[in-house]
Amino acid sequence: MPVLTVTHRTEYRYATLVAPGPHRLMLRPRETPELRLLSFDLLVRPEAAVTWAHDVSGNSVATAGFSGLTDRLMIESRMTVDLVAPAWPVFDIAASAQHYPFRYSDEDWIDLGALARPQYVDVAGRLSGWVEGFVMARPTDTLSLLRDVANGVSGQINYQSREVEGTQGPLETLDRGWGSCRDIAVLFAEAARTLGFGARIVSGYLHVAANDIIGWTDAGSTHAWVEVFVPGAGWIAFDPTNRAMGPANLIPVAAARHISQVAPVTGSFHGRSGDLLGMSVEVAVAPA
Repeated sequence: MPVLTVTHRTEYRYATLVAPGPHRLMLRPRETPELRLLSFDLLVRPEAAVTWAHDVSGNSVATAGFSGLTDRLMIESRMTVDLVAPAWPVFDIAASAQHYPFRYSDEDWIDLGALARPQYVDVAGRLSGWVEGFVMARPTDTLSLLRDVANGVSGQINYQSREVEGTQGPLETLDRGWGSCRDIAVLFAEAARTLGFGARIVSGYLHVAANDIIGWTDAGSTHAWVEVFVPGAGWIAFDPTNRAMGPANLIPVAAARHISQVAPVTGSFHGRSGDLLGMSVEVAVAPA
């Protein structure tokens, strides 16, 4: 697998001088056995006091504090990573979890907590009814079931890039039949939780080598996918947008219970609501 450079630049433009409030930045990749972080640099203009901490999920979070006024705010991260994930991973699933349904250990169940419980209201049980259609038998092979659900999501939901902030709920995505990568990830995570699996949303970057075609997502972009916890194998990555399983081509930055918790850049400014002229985001992922 390649050594890659990733550049992520976010820029805000204002009609007049404003006072930026604190900004929360989730831009530093999560180091895993499949990803080694070789270098990371963060550039913020105007200059800011930057402090680092880990959130409850173990993500690296930077807080940028500003003083003074500006009509332009730029945040850019540059990193070099070494992806060593195999294209065809083998998952060492514990014997007790190879067939669904299975029971998490008491310790795992307590630690998974909200990650194993649906996060969206489904009074009529529409989502649970939909996902039950993928359970061919009980017992059934655990990994095959998760793969069938992920492929079912990508088969029924058309990918459509959406620049508007926010994320569709899972039932809204099912009704519309289309969604962005984050909408598709939320649908799959909620489907997995409905079946009793622990699942978390992951944000980061997608790399696709030249001439490769994976789903509908362009090479070099921010991306969202899901990790499902299976005893023995641990957190298994599923990218339903691209019908992919395993961490190959994925550069994780943040993982959490809810999609709103993994936004790369969040913040505010003191001024009038009409002062914000626009925001631009540029991402480049390329061989080092």
